Amino acid sequence: MAHPFRPAFALAMTLLALPAPAREVDDSYTVDQRFAQYRDQYPGIAWPAVTWREGQSVLFDRPYKTLGTRTLHLDVFRPAAANGQGLMLVHGGAWRSGAKTHFYALANLLAQRGYTVFLPEFRLSGEAPYPAGMEDIAEALRWARAHAAEFGLDGAHIAVGGASSGGQMAALLAYAGPSGLFGKVHANALVDLDGVLDMADPDALHFENAAGAESPFARWLGGRFEAMPQRWREAGAAGHAGPQSPPTLIVSSGIARFTVGKDKVLAALERHRIANREFAFTGAPHDFWLFEPWLSRTAEEIDTFLRPLTPAKAPK
Repeated sequence: MAHPFRPAFALAMTLLALPAPAREVDDSYTVDQRFAQYRDQYPGIAWPAVTWREGQSVLFDRPYKTLGTRTLHLDVFRPAAANGQGLMLVHGGAWRSGAKTHFYALANLLAQRGYTVFLPEFRLSGEAPYPAGMEDIAEALRWARAHAAEFGLDGAHIAVGGASSGGQMAALLAYAGPSGLFGKVHANALVDLDGVLDMADPDALHFENAAGAESPFARWLGGRFEAMPQRWREAGAAGHAGPQSPPTLIVSSGIARFTVGKDKVLAALERHRIANREFAFTGAPHDFWLFEPWLSRTAEEIDTFLRPLTPAKAPK
């Protein structure tokens, strides 16, 4: 006589054995590709040396969101002694490429300063258009807040940051989060590394909506500015800056196109007496957070800005 549960068990094992559907991965943006591009242009550029200190740890690929057969993960860089402040960093790559691993060197330096750093993967434009990626990083931040106690944190002390397209996304999440545009979420600070802040500004449109081929940002949003101006405005953090915006640090390569909208944002923060700081490198590449000598200074600037926001006493 056949066991009554055997067919169901066999079906369950078959489903578990099925591979997840294949998805296209754009690997056009890599660290080594950028190093080769910059090597002759920026004398002194160097790969970062990642060294570990006793007591540090990294939790790899923790699942934070499941969509059918697709599971999204994040890595957590844990310090030897947590200072009570967390930071989620959103990687760049023109909304279509890049990986959370690009932030390992910076996350390591910040962990050595006491910060707990969360690095999420999220759906890129080739997999799902806006607002999917925004909804993913919002969920990652909610996950970090919900699990804060496990990492010696208070959920109210987790900041969000990002670089390039990730900076644009992080700024949008930080400023629009309280409104619930991507599901209500709160960050206690924003760190924007060369991320455009106003996508509908004429200076941004000059690059992101240039005539000819559709830009990476237009592909992410689902169309050019002329076809959906309201969505382009919605996706600019500057339009959401207001009294509920968190303290903000803007670190710039000094290349003006990558921080378009910062004057509008900083003016709004000043009006509402919200702490803010801007630091600009001179003669740095756009991807300054990837390489020395700019990487260490970036970690120092982030630490200097976030240190006053850490709890007086880190949670146990």
